[in-house]
Amino acid sequence: MAQERIGFVGIGLMGRGMAKNILAKGYDLTILAHRRREAAEELVAFGAHEADSARELAERCDIVILCVTGSPQVEAIIHGPNGLASAGRPILIIDCSTSDPSSTVRLATELSAKGMALVDAPLSRTPKEAEAGTLDVMAGGREADIERARPVLATFAQKIVHTGPVGSGHTMKLLNNFLSLGYAAIYAEALALGAKAGLTAQVFDSVISGGRMDCGFYQTFFKYVLERDRDAHRFALANGLKDLSYLSAFANATQTPNPVGAAVRNSFALAVGTGHGEDFVPMLSDIVAELSGVVAKPSG
Repeated sequence: MAQERIGFVGIGLMGRGMAKNILAKGYDLTILAHRRREAAEELVAFGAHEADSARELAERCDIVILCVTGSPQVEAIIHGPNGLASAGRPILIIDCSTSDPSSTVRLATELSAKGMALVDAPLSRTPKEAEAGTLDVMAGGREADIERARPVLATFAQKIVHTGPVGSGHTMKLLNNFLSLGYAAIYAEALALGAKAGLTAQVFDSVISGGRMDCGFYQTFFKYVLERDRDAHRFALANGLKDLSYLSAFANATQTPNPVGAAVRNSFALAVGTGHGEDFVPMLSDIVAELSGVVAKPSG
């Protein structure tokens, strides 16, 4: 059986590393033309082809991976002018974006009627792991579609969990991000409260690091807090707010109380509303400190 030809849309912070790993594993890869010419030219130099439209991508490829901001972008790529669906080919679409599960389920139904298939396969971890090929993937879809997608996902993921039917991957991703972004809001407030009492970030870390409250997310968050490493966790606050808004919509649709989620969303909405949408998540600590009238300091 001939090897699947792979298309890729979204060679941004995460997608660039993912695409490089697909190429490194020997797949024929075509990327959608992107405004980030540096990333596109790097991938073309590694052997990727470039398509001018999503339709052209679908005409060339058997599997198309999407790694874009969210559901509006996914819907436009699939159903927009010269979109993937317009090619009329029975491709498999793998949506690695963090999307609204209700949109994902609707798209899967629409695509199935056209002989196409959709797997939602959002990601966990950071651009560093995307580059290393060690991301985590939570994948929703039919068993046959998951198994077809698995070899490609394995080029950039160390862990692939089949979460259930279409939409379950994106639902799990929202829960995952609820936990991580909730940690971010708590860390930021705790640091501000500590600063009011004269406790520096250094002292805070000396207590938490290595203890029961330590975790991988804590480590990347505090790599910025303590070392001012802007690249420790390159995930924009605006994207965090988008994900928390999807979570809120999901909670409303299922009539599930989500008061903590609302509080976390408000923290991110405040940060974005005050002009910090493009800042990365650990920088929430600086924003909360400023709003609280304290100065965040990396050391004692």
